[in-house]
This record gives sequence, structure tokens and C-alpha cells, in this order.
Amino acid sequence: MVVVTLGNPRDKFWGMVLALAPEGLSISGIELASFDDFVVMVKDGEPFSPAVVFFPMHRIERIELDVPDGGLPSLSQRFSSKTGLDPTALLGHPKVDNTDLRTPPSRPPIHSTEDSA
Repeated sequence: MVVVTLGNPRDKFWGMVLALAPEGLSISGIELASFDDFVVMVKDGEPFSPAVVFFPMHRIERIELDVPDGGLPSLSQRFSSKTGLDPTALLGHPKVDNTDLRTPPSRPPIHSTEDSA
């Protein structure tokens, strides 16, 4: 789990990295400003769909691991303690048309055009 700080416009996003490439970051999660509301929704059993979004690299200012800081629990720990659920289980398996977005598409093997003889 990570916290992503974005610029233009300034925003923060909490979630699970689906893909990181030179072009940008794909993540499944929520805006950090909505974290408390998200916790309440999950705790109350309300249906939700995490956002699966792509941020171009020019917007990304910082990517931080969601880890405890001294005596302060991580967002993942806060989520788990309030809901009893693992956030990676809720955010880590996005599928569209039965395609797992965490798995990069397969590519055909690259064959050399050079003569090996």
C-alpha cells in the first residue's frame, strides 16, 4: 500500500500499486481526503468500488510506502483496526471484463533479425 502525492492539481491518493511504468502509475484506491468516509462505508457494509486510476508521471511528486511512523499507525493499520479487514484484499484484485489489471498483457517473444550464421 502506498500514499501518492500529486501535483497540478495537488492531491493525495491511498491505495495499491497496479503498475508503475515510465509513463505513469496505475493504482487501485481512494483519495486520501475520503479515507475516513471510506472506512465508515466498509465498516457499515455499504457497497463500494475502489477507483482504478492512472496518473501520468508528470503529476506524481512522491510515492511513499504506507508504513507506521514512530508511534503513529499506517493508514492500512488504521483501516484494519476499524474494519477488521485487510485493505490489500479489498483493493488488490481489480478486474475488468475478467482481466486482472495487475497482470501485464503477455507479449510475443522478440526474435532477432540478425543472421546467426
